[in-house]
Amino acid sequence: MFGDLIRALTAPEPERLPEPDARLALAALLVRIAKSDGDYADAERGMIDNILKTNHNLSPFEAAKLRSEAEALEAEAPDTVRFTRAIKAGVAYDDRAQVIESLWKVVLADGVRDHEEDALLRLVAPMLGINDRDSALARQRVENKA
Repeated sequence: MFGDLIRALTAPEPERLPEPDARLALAALLVRIAKSDGDYADAERGMIDNILKTNHNLSPFEAAKLRSEAEALEAEAPDTVRFTRAIKAGVAYDDRAQVIESLWKVVLADGVRDHEEDALLRLVAPMLGINDRDSALARQRVENKA
């Protein structure tokens, strides 16, 4: 089902992803960060749905469907390094900066700043071309809205 997208994610020179694939790949990254601590909580799934609804103007049903597809892609997707490299190559910088804030929303959704999620996000941010300072500012914005 996701063969073409997986091939695009693992290509030596990733190309810009078309909108439906980019949206799905980014949703899968949200799922990956939520699952990184071994506890994929309802609060995290709800936050992912909310992010997808808001960012892509989806109905609750469409957001849940996209999340479900993203869960399947995340399970089949390559390691995080190649996955984020492809997203970096295929998604505009401004969108990647927004992704970091969304990732922090997912990490903090269950009220616990878990070590595994935190560590993965600190690994992912520079892979997406976002420096530590900007990632920390994104986290602070999320914490201040909570």
